[in-house]
Amino acid sequence: MTYSIVAWDPSTGMTGVAVATKHLAVGSLVPHARAGVGAVATQSSTNPLLGPWGLDRLTLLRGTSQPVSVAQTVLDSLMQDDPGRDHRQVHLVDADGRAAAWTGAHCGGWAGHHTGEGYSVAGNFLTGPEPLQAMAAAYEAALAADLPFSERLMRALEAGEAAGGDHRGRQSAALYVMHQELYPLHDFRVDHHPDPLVALREILAETTQHYYTSFRDTLPVLASLPAPTSAFPPLVAVPSSHTAAVPPAPAPAERETAGLSAVEPIRPARRRWSWPGLRRRVA
Repeated sequence: MTYSIVAWDPSTGMTGVAVATKHLAVGSLVPHARAGVGAVATQSSTNPLLGPWGLDRLTLLRGTSQPVSVAQTVLDSLMQDDPGRDHRQVHLVDADGRAAAWTGAHCGGWAGHHTGEGYSVAGNFLTGPEPLQAMAAAYEAALAADLPFSERLMRALEAGEAAGGDHRGRQSAALYVMHQELYPLHDFRVDHHPDPLVALREILAETTQHYYTSFRDTLPVLASLPAPTSAFPPLVAVPSSHTAAVPPAPAPAERETAGLSAVEPIRPARRRWSWPGLRRRVA
């Protein structure tokens, strides 16, 4: 019922998700992102818990050495812990641009995914592989043209729609982008509309208007705030080339990780699929 892109911007460190569907309010459950950590989209038979769990695990493994990419380790752990994995579609990207994706064997309609350098596209109930192919090509072309990150995500959505999109129609869309703060750079949702991508494009266009840019300039940023005087510990910056303010990750011993180990590899998930394979069921 959904097609989406998760991505990381190498020049700014932004992470984000763009998504569209023939369903109400897709932006309320599918997209998840955290500054300096990564982005997750959870769709098909959506498990919204996989978004915050995935971001928590990406945070936990930040800066650790892993036998495979951090993104893949986290995805494998999420699928290992989710008994509904065969009905899920999940993809994510970490703060170094490594992407990983899962399409369960029982996702509806035509379902599949494709991972590229710094991004992943995925969809289910599609007209075929063409929407994902078009999304990947549009995103890569926009990256090569050095377009702004949110514009790249928007163009990927529009390309997927033009190539067929959700075969049942359209209803909602969302664009969620994190940069350097605890609050989003963009959190735009069209929850119920006959042409949600047109409405989402109109919202994105408004972000260049002076009334909006001047308002954004007034928002506080953690780097410029004075030291806190309360008893609570200060927020700290993520140790990466793109400084972002997020709370420090707790040590593994201080929290339940439900199948995730920061020092031992997670066994691979049982199934992994990628386009252009057609809808399939495996015994």
